[in-house]
Amino acid sequence: MAKVLVIADIKQGVLKGSTAELLSKARAIGAQTAVVAIGSNIESLVPELAAAGSDTQYIADDASLDLFSAGPYAACVVDAAGQFGASQIWFGFSESGKAAAPRVAAQLNAACATEITDVIVDGDKVEIVRPAIANKVVQRVKVNTEQLVAVVRAGAFEAAADITGTENPVKLSIPAADLKAVIKEILSDASGEIDLADADIVISVGRGAKDQAGVDLVKDLANDLAAGFGSSRAMVDGGFMAHNKQVGQTGKIVAPTLYMAIGISGAIQHLAGMNGSKTILAVNKDPEAPIFNVADYGIVGDLFEVVPILKQEIKKIRG
Repeated sequence: MAKVLVIADIKQGVLKGSTAELLSKARAIGAQTAVVAIGSNIESLVPELAAAGSDTQYIADDASLDLFSAGPYAACVVDAAGQFGASQIWFGFSESGKAAAPRVAAQLNAACATEITDVIVDGDKVEIVRPAIANKVVQRVKVNTEQLVAVVRAGAFEAAADITGTENPVKLSIPAADLKAVIKEILSDASGEIDLADADIVISVGRGAKDQAGVDLVKDLANDLAAGFGSSRAMVDGGFMAHNKQVGQTGKIVAPTLYMAIGISGAIQHLAGMNGSKTILAVNKDPEAPIFNVADYGIVGDLFEVVPILKQEIKKIRG
């Protein structure tokens, strides 16, 4: 039986939903499950980690682990993988996961796969599925090592409603500090806006907005819905949006419940960053825009006319 170790995604003391998604998938393939949680003052998360679907919780809790550092972080994962006897180690799609996964794989002499969307287990045979070349092809790759380290693409799996686990916490030894790289501080976005990776609704603005007034119009809609506010690369290159707001192959990959593409034509690089969204609404005045090929709902029209109507209808619905 496969043994899957999931690395908990914890941000500012809050367990993110992706952890339950990965644990649900692990249980769906018939694997034994465990989770490793790394940080400071996180022991209180054990009941939540169990409820997310884990039967063993490896906890590395120390003030020295408050700020992410790839070396000590990877050391904790390797320790937990050894104690659990993990055959697979899954990271959620995050900057920390992408930084630590190769280190873990190298230390375990394991295969390392990024942006996977599925895992197929047939007895002792394991295969992973991942998109490539901006989603133009889907690869199905056979794993030829005893262990697999994988980074799961955002939104690839869904959390089961009836999932549960067992509380069985195990404390991990705290690794030595990384002397080769010392983290002094982490500078975060001070705008107070919702992180695109955490948002349940994401609204992105594209070239159709034309100027700052257009960007502000779409941003007001995002504010009305308490949504994350993103953009296409064109608006970043034009200086209207910061790079950390870019959705796409060279930006962030998001998979919210609702994604609204406003004035975005739908270049393949942008689609690579958002086509995992559960529901997609597109607004574009060009009826032939590629974005409509992936949209669940499409509105053909000028965003300067459509967005005010959307704002009015949303206010009516909310009473």
